[in-house]
Amino acid sequence: MSEAQKSDMFRNRLTKVYKHRSKQARRMQISCYRVYDHDLTEFPFCIELYEDKVYLAEYLRRHGMTDEEHEVWLDECLLIITEITGIAQDHIYVRQRKRMSHREGQYEKMDTKQEFFTVMENGLKFQVNLTDYLDTGLFLDHRITRQMVKELCKDKRVLNLFCYTGSFSVYAAAGGATSVTSVDLSKTYLNWAEDNFVINLMKDKDQYKFDHADVKQYLKTLAPESYDLVIIDPPTFSNSKRMKDFLDIQRDHVELLNDVLAATTAGGIVYFSTNFSKFILENDQIKATEIRDITKATTPFDFEGKLKRWCYRIVK
Repeated sequence: MSEAQKSDMFRNRLTKVYKHRSKQARRMQISCYRVYDHDLTEFPFCIELYEDKVYLAEYLRRHGMTDEEHEVWLDECLLIITEITGIAQDHIYVRQRKRMSHREGQYEKMDTKQEFFTVMENGLKFQVNLTDYLDTGLFLDHRITRQMVKELCKDKRVLNLFCYTGSFSVYAAAGGATSVTSVDLSKTYLNWAEDNFVINLMKDKDQYKFDHADVKQYLKTLAPESYDLVIIDPPTFSNSKRMKDFLDIQRDHVELLNDVLAATTAGGIVYFSTNFSKFILENDQIKATEIRDITKATTPFDFEGKLKRWCYRIVK
């Protein structure tokens, strides 16, 4: 197949998915969504829209091109993306990333441009960064889960573990939680989470707390029944120097979840998510009255058939 034929194949595919997805997004009043995810083997991209900007992640693979050939090929792809989306090339942010089935490298800093943009989701504001980190600051695959949390938070004490940039925490606060505690091992992400609160005019220091801690150790310090709703979205594996012990989600999830449930009130709810595609939940060892797999129910339209995570609703 010639290069021109391959380009046409990419153009046709992108035209089709963009037309379909943008129509759905407009109907649902969503301005940040995924358009394309490695649909064609020859074009290993993840393409996401953040309002008037495009985030383009190229999964690294052996492509057999020289650096110059790759540059020409990528420029051609960018022209096609601009042609179809109408978004100018200076608003397309290109990252190169190893294909990972989880978020083990999520604390890795890639660049230092410090370009932050504010985007809206369900009437709430979030800071995203399309240049400096492996991820953008807003995991689009949890859009529905965040809304579920918001609808349950009225007058609840909420704990968000491995909180990343605090998007679940912002939703919880917006849902009328009496208190929201966000915990992460990264000061960078905790500061980012605080910024997300500030831009949503949520500034009560007594009501909204940000704890810099290793979650595994932190859970051991919590008083029984101190929270009514907990969100826990850990990395698959983490061996940060700041941790006392490494984290392996398959090995550790029973202990983690039982520690979470000990800190949860009777009838309290835990939302647990993992990006480990081979994950197996050991239901019989978890001290809960109900465990429901809500992966399908929390899959947004732009991730159908492409989602590589699990999500559970656990009731104490």
